Amino acid sequence: MSVQAIPLTYKGHPLRRKDSLIYYGSMAEKYIIMLQILDQKKDKDMDVATKVSVQLQLTDPDLKSRDRVVKKTEKDSLYAAMDVASVWLDRALSSK
Repeated sequence: MSVQAIPLTYKGHPLRRKDSLIYYGSMAEKYIIMLQILDQKKDKDMDVATKVSVQLQLTDPDLKSRDRVVKKTEKDSLYAAMDVASVWLDRALSSK
C-alpha cells in the first residue's frame, strides 16, 4: 500500500516552499504569488518571519523575471503576507 503525500494548500491554492521562498498558486494558472522571507528572528526555539516580500507574478516562461512582476509589497509578518497574497491571487485569477 503506497502512501500519497497530500499537497499543502491555503484557501484552495497549493503552497510550495524552497528555503526562504514560498510559491502560492499553480504554475498551470496565469498568475502565481512568490513570497520571500527577507528577515526573521528567534522566538524561543522557532524562527519567525519579520519581513516578507510579496509579488504577484505572471507564469509566462517567455517573459524575463523582472517583467513577470505585476504587483509587489512588503509585510512585517508571514500572516499579513499570506492575507494579501490570497486576495491578490483570487482577484487576478478571477479577472481572466
